[in-house]
Amino acid sequence: MSGWWAYLEERTCRAVDADVLRDRRLSAVRSVWEALRPLGVGLHEAERVVHARYEALGDRVQRTPPDPLDLPALAARAAALPGRVVAVEAFWDGDTVHDWFVLLVAVLDSPAGEGHLATVHHHPDGSPPGVAAAEAGRALADRLGVPFHFASPDVPDDQAPRRWAVRRPAEGP
Repeated sequence: MSGWWAYLEERTCRAVDADVLRDRRLSAVRSVWEALRPLGVGLHEAERVVHARYEALGDRVQRTPPDPLDLPALAARAAALPGRVVAVEAFWDGDTVHDWFVLLVAVLDSPAGEGHLATVHHHPDGSPPGVAAAEAGRALADRLGVPFHFASPDVPDDQAPRRWAVRRPAEGP
């Protein structure tokens, strides 16, 4: 375990453990980082402290279940969004805690923007998350009768072009 844990006040330790037990990783990291930042601890080290708490608390952590990728669940999420879905898009993201993952979103026209449908960390059969996201995204797009876009399904690339980013035709005079 990180030696920085011993520098935290008891109140902070209890708060961090409560967040870890509820699988609220980012909140736990924020608490550690804010408490230890005056000592020169960076964000990466705060993440390591929290990771060590996950390991120490083990099976007691109430892990958040993965987002459902079945077509009925995704269609229900899309239908609950505040606008008309004009496309479905998948794109890579990542962080030091989860490594690479894929975000599946519905692109909306009015109000313009996008709505989160799922975060895909891994495929149930062990294949990369891009496979599951591409399958689910394509199936949802087909059901909704809209285009699907995934610029880099096979290779994690958080710089791949976002084709469906809000683009509106030029308005006339």
